[in-house]
Amino acid sequence: MIKIVSFKICPFVQRVTAALEAKQIPYEIEYISLKDKPQWFLDISPNGQVPVMITESGTALFESDAIIEYIEDEYGPIEQGVSNEQRALDRAWSYLGSKHYLAQCGTMSSKDKATFEERAEKLTKAFQKAENQLSGNTKFFKSDTFSNVDMAWLPLLHRAAIVKAHSGYDFFCGLPKMQAWQRNIMASGLVEKTVSSDFETRFADFYLTNTYLATGKDLQAQQNCSISSCCG
Repeated sequence: MIKIVSFKICPFVQRVTAALEAKQIPYEIEYISLKDKPQWFLDISPNGQVPVMITESGTALFESDAIIEYIEDEYGPIEQGVSNEQRALDRAWSYLGSKHYLAQCGTMSSKDKATFEERAEKLTKAFQKAENQLSGNTKFFKSDTFSNVDMAWLPLLHRAAIVKAHSGYDFFCGLPKMQAWQRNIMASGLVEKTVSSDFETRFADFYLTNTYLATGKDLQAQQNCSISSCCG
């Protein structure tokens, strides 16, 4: 069976588990501490980062982009009949999402309002690009069926949902198509399968404690985002 080596709140890992869950591929997962990485992990991870996937033949794969491509090559694409052009576009939109994981993490961990707002403004530019691409007429990014793009953006959408629930701050304020996409992803039943049972608690302990986002539920008012324009 496939084995995933993971850190519990890592968005890169969640992208991989989302792909495995969407295709119903059995796997086991082992969590490690990034502050105290075991030697066996360092021996198989050239970059010292998660995720690492150990294939059924015992090969250790690293880098989430490479792992996602392996899953598609080995177990078949999640979508059938996709042209080479569309596949390239899907990879590009997936990359646009995954390259902002760390930017979102940095924004959420900001300690003061000025730093948070500066980082959030940059992150919003990426979200605006996706807003412009979404049709608003389908449940997910391209259609009513999950695609690789949805898998890549799922960690961003999931974390933004938790932040809004805990603090009132909406990363997708004024982006109605992004909000609809987020709601559909969250209602799909897939998200819960991609993380550990204590994910939200660990996430809150890390990003919603001793950060600007921990300052309280008045953040929605501070954001100047009205219910009518932001929430559907």
